[in-house]
Amino acid sequence: MLNYRVDPALLQDRVPAGTVLDPHAGEHWVSLVGFLFEDTALLGVPVPLHRNFEEVNLRFYVARDVPDEARGEPQRRGVAFVKEIVPRGAIAALARLIYNENYVSLPMKHRLLQNGRRVSSDTELLDGTRVEFDWGRGAAQGRLAGTVSGAPQLSEPGSHRHYITEHYWGYAAQRDGGTVEYEVEHPPWQVWDARGPTFTAPVSSLYGPEWEPVFAREPDSAFFADGSEVTVKQGRRIDLEER
Repeated sequence: MLNYRVDPALLQDRVPAGTVLDPHAGEHWVSLVGFLFEDTALLGVPVPLHRNFEEVNLRFYVARDVPDEARGEPQRRGVAFVKEIVPRGAIAALARLIYNENYVSLPMKHRLLQNGRRVSSDTELLDGTRVEFDWGRGAAQGRLAGTVSGAPQLSEPGSHRHYITEHYWGYAAQRDGGTVEYEVEHPPWQVWDARGPTFTAPVSSLYGPEWEPVFAREPDSAFFADGSEVTVKQGRRIDLEER
């Protein structure tokens, strides 16, 4: 997770109806996140050749003024996405159809390296483990990478780490101006610091020229999270009267 402070004006037109930007300590953030999905199932059914795959997304943080009863919070704090990259065309098409999320399909790969040797994705993250996500080809190739630093810790509620890693709602703007809300369930994640974070890509063609200044500098923070089993519940429309 590579995290950047941004001017909220960059995000305002992207905020799904019924939500507002959710700053932390008065500052607004976006995150570049690399995921590895494993043993994925759709509605509980594994789909052949679509169970294990990478994803790199650019996300920002929003909140909806409705209680999150499961977690005893006064608001539902969530994420919205600028763009999500996956290697499978069927996954991208399904996400666009069901959620109207801005998914694109590009060739992707990932590597974990320990002591210069490649290790499997289920290897325990240790200090010095290098993690790399690559996508695209030639001049359009992108890379998100970093090296694990130190030991993992659970994030303290209210901390910057907790703000970045612990979100349990997703919001997707719809073509008709509405919003789909969906809940994401997972246990709290352990978090490591990252050193040597790297992001290279043709930013203008990937996200738009307005993002060039954001990614022309080093991230303001960078983490690894250990991940877990995750359940993404079926989305639902936010009715007009609820907004």
